[in-house]
Order: sequence, then structure tokens, then C-alpha cells
Amino acid sequence: MAIKNKQAWLGKLFKGMIVSFSWLPLGLNQRVGRLIGRLLWWIPNMNKRITLINLSLAFPDFSEPERQKLAKQSLLHLGMMVTELGPAWTWSADKLMPLIKEVKGQPFLDEALAKQKGILFLAPHIGAWELIGGFLSNQYPSTFLYRPPKFSNFESFMVKSRSRFGAQLVPTNLRGVKNLIKALKQNQVSGILPDQDAGETSGVHASFFGQPARTMTLASKLIQKTDCAFVFIMMERLPKAQGYCVHFLPAEQAVASDDEQLATVALNRGIEQCIHIAPEQYLWSYRRFRKPPVGYQNPYK
Repeated sequence: MAIKNKQAWLGKLFKGMIVSFSWLPLGLNQRVGRLIGRLLWWIPNMNKRITLINLSLAFPDFSEPERQKLAKQSLLHLGMMVTELGPAWTWSADKLMPLIKEVKGQPFLDEALAKQKGILFLAPHIGAWELIGGFLSNQYPSTFLYRPPKFSNFESFMVKSRSRFGAQLVPTNLRGVKNLIKALKQNQVSGILPDQDAGETSGVHASFFGQPARTMTLASKLIQKTDCAFVFIMMERLPKAQGYCVHFLPAEQAVASDDEQLATVALNRGIEQCIHIAPEQYLWSYRRFRKPPVGYQNPYK
């Protein structure tokens, strides 16, 4: 009972924080986020530790000052990612969509649309990635997977927020995946976080910045089962609260291969392509290299 009460309290706390962040105009919202990021840089914590480890693995040729600078910038963007949940989850389309100031790579989206099939958008954890679901569902019939949160009383708020522009949200279980497949076959759009660890049974180790990283096979399986189009998407955060820039980037055809190794290596190359656009905006605090293959040490231990 004590654990349930604690979870209920934390769920209410997180909801309250997100709602309070939504009261701030974007400029002030991001300044608060940068303050959170500075605290993460100044105070010893797990996010800073993992960020520095990941950068040392991904950019071994960087000097120590270069890595320190990139790590600090990454934590500032992590703070902004947290505070931007307020606008991303609660603002109306009329208030949110004008913040998207620029679209790059439109021909890659046009090519996917021209196939007149469902489209699977591959959206790594870069920039304001939480805005992507709203951006897409405001324009197209959409179905998205979501991972149920630890706090059950928070789930209804999260689902309602992410689906407020018309998207259907389905949980990350067998039934949810079946619904997603059905939606893609009906020419809807969906998005997936391709750099998320899907677990031991749903991923294989593939090179990511030259290091073995457990990489999901779900993306390639969805493409194979639905014959949908697929393209990378990222939402770059523009400086000085100017808004956001959407990037569409091509994905190698090998991402759809039934050879899991070939598909996951191609998937990670596409993620790297996105990261190089704004490396400071990537979620380097995510333990991307955990659970390494036999013969490799866990870098976080």
C-alpha cells in the first residue's frame, strides 16, 4: 500500500510539473530548462556521468575540453527537453505549430507520400522529439506506440496529452503492435524511437559510432509486414527560443532487410546521420551501450 501511495504521489507530482511548465512562454520555459541543465552539469549525478562516458565512446578523437563542452551543451538541452514537455503535451495546435519555423528535406517526405502507403517515421532522441507526435498527428491519421509509465495514475494524462490532435495511442505489447501494423496497412503514419533499447529478445548488437549497441529489430519487421514507406525525422531546437526546424532524412533501403544484422547496422547509420546535424541535442544521458555482447565490458559499471 505504501508503494502504491508513493507511486500515486509521484504521478501527481510529474503531472503538476508538466502543467506548470506549460504556463511559461517558450523563452522563459527554455531558460528554466537550461537552469536545470546547468545544475546537472555542476552537481555530480548519473546523467552527467553517462553523458561523459557515451561521448568518450562515440568521439574518441575529441580532446577532453571538446568532450566537456559537448557534454555541458547536451545537459542544457536535456533540461530544455524536460521543461518543453509542458508545451508539447498541453498547448493547442494553433499555439504549437507556428513554432515550427522551417522544414528541411521536404523531398524525402514527398517521396514517401508519393508511394501512397503508410509511413513509418524513424525519430531518434534528438532535440524536441516529443513534439514530433503532435506535428505528425496534426496533419495525418496516426497511430503511435507508447510505453506505459511506472505510475498508473499518470498514464491517462500522458495518453490524453499525446493523442489530443487525433492520434491513436497503443501500448507496447503484442496487441499494440498488431494495431500498429493494421494502421500502417491502412496508410496511416506512425513514429518509432529507433535508438531505444527494445530488450534482449527484440534486438541484436550492431555498430553505433563504432561500438556494439543493442539495436531494435521492430522497425525492420514493421516495414516488412506492412510494405510501408520509411524516413528519418528529427525536430531541431533553434537557438534563443526561435522555435524548431523539422528535418526529414533518407533511410537506407537496407533498414527493411530481413537480415537483422544488415538492417540494424543501416538503422544505426541513419541515426548517426541525424545526430551529426545537432550532436549537442542528442540524448547522450541514455545508456545506449548497456548490455554489451560477450567479450565487451559494460562501460557504465
